[in-house]
Amino acid sequence: MNLEPNYLMASMFFGCFGAAYFLYGKRQGQAVPLICGIILTVFPYFITDLKLMIPIGILLIIAPAFIRGS
Repeated sequence: MNLEPNYLMASMFFGCFGAAYFLYGKRQGQAVPLICGIILTVFPYFITDLKLMIPIGILLIIAPAFIRGS
């Protein structure tokens, strides 16, 4: 795990969005925000490069707006 301050801040930012999407998806019964929330919460553990983590995280944050699921 990378302990660089920028990496920690980015992973905390994406983790907060992930928790919010997870709770929203669970309460509304929608699969897309639920899955994006789980992925946003977990993926910083596996991607240690900040230049790769930020674009993936942004794509996952905006994905529920473009993907409609039940």
